[in-house]
Amino acid sequence: MEASRSLISVKDLSRTYKMGEIEFYALRGVSLEIQKGDFAAVMGPSGSGKSTFMNLLGCLDHPTGGSYFLDGVDVLKLSKNQLAELRNQKIGFIFQSFNILARTSAIENVELPMLYNNKLNTKERKEKAMAALKSVGLADRADHLPSQLSGGQQQRVAIARSLVNDPVVIMADEPTGNLDTRSSYEIMDIFQQLNEKGITIIMVTHETDIAQFARTNILFRDGQIVSNVPVTERKFAKEELPKLPEINPREVLT
Repeated sequence: MEASRSLISVKDLSRTYKMGEIEFYALRGVSLEIQKGDFAAVMGPSGSGKSTFMNLLGCLDHPTGGSYFLDGVDVLKLSKNQLAELRNQKIGFIFQSFNILARTSAIENVELPMLYNNKLNTKERKEKAMAALKSVGLADRADHLPSQLSGGQQQRVAIARSLVNDPVVIMADEPTGNLDTRSSYEIMDIFQQLNEKGITIIMVTHETDIAQFARTNILFRDGQIVSNVPVTERKFAKEELPKLPEINPREVLT
């Protein structure tokens, strides 16, 4: 019953990799509760275990030991097909490199996660995709290819794609890593708006200023959580964006 009170509950989670005769301990007994509606920034130096942890939470990898409950589901008891269904229905992914198809329009990229949903017809998929693009301010660029969009706009397409199946949590891996400051803050503005609507967000970042937009900061070191604290001087993107210097408007490509 303890797991059902938290959106994410992990206990003694570990991950060991074998390289020949050598064992590498990427995670060492991590325990953590993340509540519905939180916005957590996961931080730590290279090799600290933060990326391994996110891969396990996203059901992209399997732990060596421990337990993991997502929205009350015992993840480690699921088959490969059940895991794939869980990922598609409950988790929205956003990556540093955007991971959108180069020869496919923005709206078609957003529709991709719904192609496996037999409950939706073509018209319904299109309507949901357009609604998601509208929510990130890109409704007017639905038919544009990624090459016709700026980096920030491509990341907005990725965010829209992560939303279309109404996930219980969005997992973002360095979502601002390839963006300039203004575009990064605009993405944080979208994240904060989504979070205010109740969407849980877990974000890996190495940027301390970006981590200040979250509600909670979780710090990894040597495969363990060494700090898990609320953000005391939280920043809000709507307040920070006007403070940035103006840039050349040619960033928006047509």
